[in-house]
This record gives sequence, C-alpha cells and structure tokens, in this order.
Amino acid sequence: MTNGEQPLSSPYTDWDAAAPAFDDEPDHGLRDPEVRQAWADRLRSWLPARPGDVLDVGCGTGSLSLLAAEQGHRVTGVDLSPAMVERARAKLAGRDAVFLVGDAAAPPVGEDRFDVVLVRHVLWTQADPARVLRHWAGLLRPGGRLVLVEGVWGTVSPVGIPADRLTGLLAPLTGDARVEQLSGDARLWGRTVTDERYAVVAVPVPGV
Repeated sequence: MTNGEQPLSSPYTDWDAAAPAFDDEPDHGLRDPEVRQAWADRLRSWLPARPGDVLDVGCGTGSLSLLAAEQGHRVTGVDLSPAMVERARAKLAGRDAVFLVGDAAAPPVGEDRFDVVLVRHVLWTQADPARVLRHWAGLLRPGGRLVLVEGVWGTVSPVGIPADRLTGLLAPLTGDARVEQLSGDARLWGRTVTDERYAVVAVPVPGV
C-alpha cells in the first residue's frame, strides 16, 4: 500500500481471494528479517512478560500469532476468511495455537477468556466500534489488556480511525490506556510512511 491508497484491511476486500498474496505486504508477511524483528520487539513490549493466552482477532495469515507463540504465549486466532485461517494453521503448525473461522466482532470462543486481545487494522472496519470494544473487553480476564494497532490511511479520501477517537471510545472502559505512535518507525512497514499509525494498549476495568 502506498500513501493515498486504501489499506489491505478494507472492509470491501474479498478476503479468500486476497489470501494468496496477503503476505506480500511487508508488514503482513514479515518476510524481511528487519521488519519481522521490529514487530517482534513491539509485540514483546505490548504483551505480558509471562506466557499467557492471546486472542488474535482478525489474525489473517497468522504472522502476529506466530510472533506471540514464539514469545511463549498460547494463541487463539480468529478470522472471517477460511483461506486466511488455513494459511495461519499451516504457518503455526506444531505451535500452541488454534485458529477459528469467525466474525471479529463476536469471536466464537465460547466461555474462554484471555490475558490479551490483540487486534491489528480491524476495529476501523466495524460499524459500531464502541460495541465491539465492549465485547472484546468482556473476553479478557481481570487485569487483561487490549492491544489495538490502528491508523488512518490515505490523503484524498482517508480511511481508518484516529487515535484520539479510539481513546475516546475506550474512556468508558478503562482508566489505563497508552498510545504509542508507529508512523515514525519505517522498519515496521518496510518503508517510510507519513500517515497516522499507532498502537493503543489498554487495561479495561472489570465489569464496566
């Protein structure tokens, strides 16, 4: 994706058709060692130091799931696309990970609860992001955290969700939310970017 284009996480994408080429994007496939290391370092700073249960919502082909598993976490990935899930299962074969086909807004995890809900470039596609955030927060154990990687892409017709809007949506759920700017780290994207890209790490208050 170049500046001015919609991200590959457009809600209008045919995900099954996009799956074979999805990992060609540097920050999707993490094939470049420098890009991969940049995401591994960020993920290590966002996830708990001790091994825990991570729900990767909108997991795609499982690149972030793999990094989390390599750092000792148990991973459950959810994606709406069976083709994406198939690739994620292959990528994490032999790891402590399970992948499910399902809607990001309501992951099909039953009564399971998690230490982290990890979401990258998904929330902005949701029609009611406030409701979705409440649902994701409800999937956390007490003291668990939301890790939300989002942004605003393009200049002519920008799409996405600004950081100030996301923190506003989180305000009723948490008293602890940290915004980390990502645009300035070209290693994450495999190139220099000028649009808004960021991560929010938030610890919701149980029962809110």
